[in-house]
Amino acid sequence: MSGKSGDQKRPVHIPVLLREVMEQLDLSPGLVVVDGTVGAGGHSQHILKQIGAKGTLIGLDRDAMMLGFAREKLGAEALPEGQCFLRQASYAELPAVLEELQIPAVDRVLLDLGLSSDQLSDEARGFGFESPGELDLRFDTRQGVPAWQLLETLSEAELAEILEVYGEERFSQRIAGQLVQQRKAKPVRTATDLIEAVQAALPAKALATARKNPATRVFQALRIAANQELEQLETMLESVLPQALKPGGRAVIISFHSLEDRMVKQAFKDRDQWNNLTAKPITATQAEQRVNPRCRTAKLRVAVKT
Repeated sequence: MSGKSGDQKRPVHIPVLLREVMEQLDLSPGLVVVDGTVGAGGHSQHILKQIGAKGTLIGLDRDAMMLGFAREKLGAEALPEGQCFLRQASYAELPAVLEELQIPAVDRVLLDLGLSSDQLSDEARGFGFESPGELDLRFDTRQGVPAWQLLETLSEAELAEILEVYGEERFSQRIAGQLVQQRKAKPVRTATDLIEAVQAALPAKALATARKNPATRVFQALRIAANQELEQLETMLESVLPQALKPGGRAVIISFHSLEDRMVKQAFKDRDQWNNLTAKPITATQAEQRVNPRCRTAKLRVAVKT
């Protein structure tokens, strides 16, 4: 892979919980299905097979690179007219997409809220720990501000809050203080710069006992902030999903960290709108975890619109 954004030769991402997702979607020919995070098309290629030529797939993604992968994997250009629509948009913008397509409501909505392996390997936007590019962390570089700019402009208190709330980082105050101190001498512009700042801030014992990169939660927090991910999810759960789904339609959502999972769990508890099918989330089998370690934290929740 070249490492330049949008210039990778082939997707490497493996769709998580594929068997479980397909079971829970409960598809049949002719359905209208939204894959709100289409990514490289891993789930969607199986969805297309099950809904058939009379069905409609609407694939959304904020990341133009991932949409390119999806278009190729799904063979979108060769499909019959009206069978597959791919749009660069957030799932929270689904109402506008449905209005454009003149589709009043849909039968199924799938969201996979995880970061793609292809995004991690895209060196131009700083998603990976070893990425040499600027620490951008945005899915859609047309919107918002890059993470490095947040690090450059936010106050110590604002940075600490982001790290604590979005990253659930217990050393948020120490790391925020170090980031502010470090930027006085040299801007924190790359993944390496950020990791160095985090390592300098953490106690020696925390570094010695860390099971994963000590900057993992910091990267997560900054990515969530740069993309306004929780605000997007809140909009989706509170207003978009209830309006977009037909009665009896299904919402199938995969989350990868506790912040998102709590939001989905809470939304599906609303019995006026949802029949919650997953009192406990569905998780990956041991066999899948061995093949695809990134699915270890995946939690799948499903609800039917009442």
